[in-house]
Amino acid sequence: MEILEAKTFLDDVINGLSLTQKQLSPKYFYDEFGAEIFERICTTPEYYPTRTETMILKNNVAEIAQRIGPNAALIEYGSGALEKVKIILDALENPNALVPLDISKEQLNMAAKKIKTEFPHLNVLPLTGDFTKLVKLPKELLNAEKKVAFFPGSTIGNFEKEGAIDFLKSVRATVGENGLMLIGVDLQKDRDTILKAYNDEAGVTAEFNKNILMRINRELDGNFNLNDFKHIATYNEAHHRVEMHLRSLTVQTVCISGVNFHFDLHETIHTENCYKYTHESFSRLVEAAGFLAADTWTDSEGLFTVVLLTSKFRQ
Repeated sequence: MEILEAKTFLDDVINGLSLTQKQLSPKYFYDEFGAEIFERICTTPEYYPTRTETMILKNNVAEIAQRIGPNAALIEYGSGALEKVKIILDALENPNALVPLDISKEQLNMAAKKIKTEFPHLNVLPLTGDFTKLVKLPKELLNAEKKVAFFPGSTIGNFEKEGAIDFLKSVRATVGENGLMLIGVDLQKDRDTILKAYNDEAGVTAEFNKNILMRINRELDGNFNLNDFKHIATYNEAHHRVEMHLRSLTVQTVCISGVNFHFDLHETIHTENCYKYTHESFSRLVEAAGFLAADTWTDSEGLFTVVLLTSKFRQ
């Protein structure tokens, strides 16, 4: 099954690199190779979000499962390797189905096959595509009694404010007024801890960032020289976000599918923002989308939080 996408990879790349501040969408990080590199990022000692969120889920899963209730259909947005959802599935009473949504078809199919062997009685219905677009659920879920969106990993931080609100509105429409959303959120903290997570000593995040150029070379007949670009991650205090860029180390021209793009020395491609929230600022964000933050679970150091959202208009 596919999720309809309004634009092609090539269209987005040409449009993004034609801007005054060149940019590429972070959703294109996640081809087969990018998905594998990101899994490696999650195991680096500097990258606290994955291990912290996993700990929060494990420590509070009984309460989370009780809040969700029986016979729930889980819809995981940006499902990746499907490791965290297993924690939830193990604790749920008679889960109805799992719909993993991911842009990386190879990883999605492998992960769905694996989880089916671990939960043989679970209806697993993978969807490949861009989950920020309209999601057309499988017909098997149309009459599900309770739909629960699961969005771990602080991926909500990759959206600009209005985009985040639009995305959350679409999720609320998908799960319905009686549905829920369980979401991971990275919290504001000291600058040093944040920046180390995006500038790991082993250079895995740099490899991940540059992979988007490799993907353009592979799929769009590009001729990027990866050695001519450097991974840069900075923290914007005013906007509470990490900004990831690829900086040109030389004056150069890159050709993509017959279209040339000029780069000045030190000119950058903006590849990703990662917003960090407070409990209060995140509550305001979700309320603007018609949700309420009903329950919150946070680690003892206040690094990360997992929030259960209910419809603001729920009866």
